[in-house]
Amino acid sequence: MEMRDRQSERGSARLKFLIVMIIIAAVGYAGYLYVPVAYSAYLYKDLMQQKVDTAAALGHPANWVKDQLVKSGADYDVPADAEIVSTLKEGRMEVQVQFTRPIEFPGYVYEYNFDHTAHSTEFLLK
Repeated sequence: MEMRDRQSERGSARLKFLIVMIIIAAVGYAGYLYVPVAYSAYLYKDLMQQKVDTAAALGHPANWVKDQLVKSGADYDVPADAEIVSTLKEGRMEVQVQFTRPIEFPGYVYEYNFDHTAHSTEFLLK
């Protein structure tokens, strides 16, 4: 095989490497922006469960759960306009939280929608 046949192949490995690196960097950057928001939401779900269980076990009113979640909201990056509704339904404490957090990617804004309902566990009811 002559060298002339391979001239069209020059640089193709570099180009493929560059494309792969750009894709990896874009995915890494997207993860860098998204993962902290998703992790905070995961921790807030856990907090919601703890608060409804505590309220049910200690006999606190439904408003206590809402007050506790509002106080803790800043620690979990929950927006101040989050909709928090706590009720006593069918003998169980329940709280529902809804909010939207924008995640700004270059050229695109993703709306992270949080909508979770936590119910107290049944064995804690008096």
